[in-house]
Amino acid sequence: MKLADYLQEVKKFLQDMLKNTGAATYVLGLSGGIDSSLVAALTKEAVGKDKLMCIMMPIDSHPDDLKDAISLADHLKLNYLIIDGSKSFHATVDEFKKRGAELNQVALTNLKVRIRMTILYAYAGSHSGLVLGTDNADERYTGYFTKYGDGAADLMPICHLLKSEVKQAAAMLGVPDFLVNRVPSAGLFLGQTDEKEMGVTYCDLDAYLAGKEVAPEVKSRIEYLHKISNHKRDPIPTPIPYKREEDGK
Repeated sequence: MKLADYLQEVKKFLQDMLKNTGAATYVLGLSGGIDSSLVAALTKEAVGKDKLMCIMMPIDSHPDDLKDAISLADHLKLNYLIIDGSKSFHATVDEFKKRGAELNQVALTNLKVRIRMTILYAYAGSHSGLVLGTDNADERYTGYFTKYGDGAADLMPICHLLKSEVKQAAAMLGVPDFLVNRVPSAGLFLGQTDEKEMGVTYCDLDAYLAGKEVAPEVKSRIEYLHKISNHKRDPIPTPIPYKREEDGK
């Protein structure tokens, strides 16, 4: 299937989900990155701008992230809110410090992402909305997302697209070149990039997921990331069901 045809299927999926669930709107965290930019463009074309609310949530973020997100929203004429989660983040961190339980870098990073998702669901819950996820196929396979953070959503419109396909699709839908070609980063701390954190390039990831040959060390790294992140994709573990005895037996 051609990418353009698949995008039409995604748009129909977005239309049907909104209609079939009875939801009033979609809610999207707009970061200024390529993935959320594509989801914004797709959703606007599918259901119209009045059924999409984009929320920008800076938490000690680089100023360019917010600037880029606003630029995209203005370019696509999207409705948006800016909800700064910095105070909530620092208040929580300070509470841990007061009790002698300081958080490490991983916990701090995940806390930011989970606060952002809390903001999205707060809005969605008050406006009969569905939260849109922005994870692509590379991120889902390697587990490069925060459990109950950006991995928590009501639907994942682009989860079957490779990173290169995300870029192609975004360009097709009119996302500005500076966003299409932006270095992928969640903007969670200074100098952070997706590829540095994963230890593998998106080019290699795309090749592996497309069934192409990659270097042995690359294959090993990707398969390691997939294995250690299975808990993020699998259902929550539960014990065997409780079989209640009938009265009198």
